[in-house]
Amino acid sequence: MVELTLVHWIYVAMVLVILGILMLRKDIVIPCVLGVFLIGLASQKGIVGSTGSIFQSLMVSANTLLNIIMVISVIVAMSKLLEKLHATELMVRPITRFIKTPNQAFWFIGIIMFVVSWFFWPSPATPLIGAVLLPIAYKVGLPAMGAAVAINLFGHGVALSSDFIIQGAPALTANSAGVDINDVMFQAGPLYLVMAVVTITVAFIMLKRDMKNGNLPSPKDISPRVEKSLKEFKTSAKIAAVLVPAAFLLNIVAMFSLGLRGGGATALIGGTATLVLIVLSFVEYKQNALSEITKFIREGFIFGMKIFGPIIPIAAFFFMGDMGAFAKVMGEGVLPEASQGILADLGSQMANIVTMNKPAAAIMEAIIGGITGLDGSGFSGIALSGSLARVFGTAVNGSIATIGALGQISAIWIGGGTVIPWSGLIAVAAICEVSPMELARRNLIPVMIGLAVTTILAMFLI
Repeated sequence: MVELTLVHWIYVAMVLVILGILMLRKDIVIPCVLGVFLIGLASQKGIVGSTGSIFQSLMVSANTLLNIIMVISVIVAMSKLLEKLHATELMVRPITRFIKTPNQAFWFIGIIMFVVSWFFWPSPATPLIGAVLLPIAYKVGLPAMGAAVAINLFGHGVALSSDFIIQGAPALTANSAGVDINDVMFQAGPLYLVMAVVTITVAFIMLKRDMKNGNLPSPKDISPRVEKSLKEFKTSAKIAAVLVPAAFLLNIVAMFSLGLRGGGATALIGGTATLVLIVLSFVEYKQNALSEITKFIREGFIFGMKIFGPIIPIAAFFFMGDMGAFAKVMGEGVLPEASQGILADLGSQMANIVTMNKPAAAIMEAIIGGITGLDGSGFSGIALSGSLARVFGTAVNGSIATIGALGQISAIWIGGGTVIPWSGLIAVAAICEVSPMELARRNLIPVMIGLAVTTILAMFLI
């Protein structure tokens, strides 16, 4: 058994400090940076070397996350162009004619939001879906709060927590936990499914009850929505409405037929989005495409860095728990010879000292994942929950990927924009013109019930 050194104890102390700060709903960038600096001092790198280790850790973190940042940035850039062309309205039009009742409106809005969010992420999908589908939903009798719940839970909950297409969340979990991304996505598949089914079902039942009892206001009085004729859309919009779904459907076929997973699948999605952006830019702007495309690329990368900028220094600290990242920053020979990395060493010690079983590991991971989501980001806590999954998984000799996926689900459902009234939830509330606090309160019970059932399932799957 590896003897724990000062480096190990500093790492543990800083994790506890970070958890405490998260519970106060404060940002954790500064303690994460200081954590790297203190680990550098404990590794006998001196003041100068420890200062340099901060930047080196940022570089390791950025290099690890760069593919995620890139693919999300180009996806958003493409979605900005689609929004400009009004192509999204054309893409969903064939489905909108089937919406005749409030029940149908809830499920159609939710499912379309889920699919679009899987490919474009919830943030850019929210205004697109809202502009096209909300007038139809209100017309058939779905209250504004019902539409907000559907958009929010299906987008910022189901789609963002699973993220099987862009693979940003599972890649971050896999990198932090030191496991394969395929295990995080597919080995823990039942967790994603149960969380989605239980949460959405409970939310729908509560919504129907309140509609029946008259506890929700009637649908807003809106002006009749005049639907454009097909002739009113630009040729570029018509081409985009066919090209984009066809391109990404072919991507899905290629992923399954060629066995593309992880980095290969991410590269295919990102490359496809970039090519589609180029083609549609030339179709719309012709000789001005060379300059116009720059605007969309800029918007996409601003969005990508806005989301992941704070995550890079946070992940930099938690990546120090991995032997490979630690050695790159602090050097070889700092940890004991038999060490397999800070997190693995802590897991081994925990298994020998503390009575840790699989139910306890699942409960602790779900709670800590939820705590990390209290800052309203969701993604900022995945590095921590992924790192702790490795500790818990080693301690109970269980599936690190399944534990990590549970932490990912908890962090994103709580912090990604379903029960914390920040970022994503506020955007949905604004589009639907409802109170963010009321939307958060309405989501709280379904999400908590969903997490409880998912955690119980995880106890048997770990």
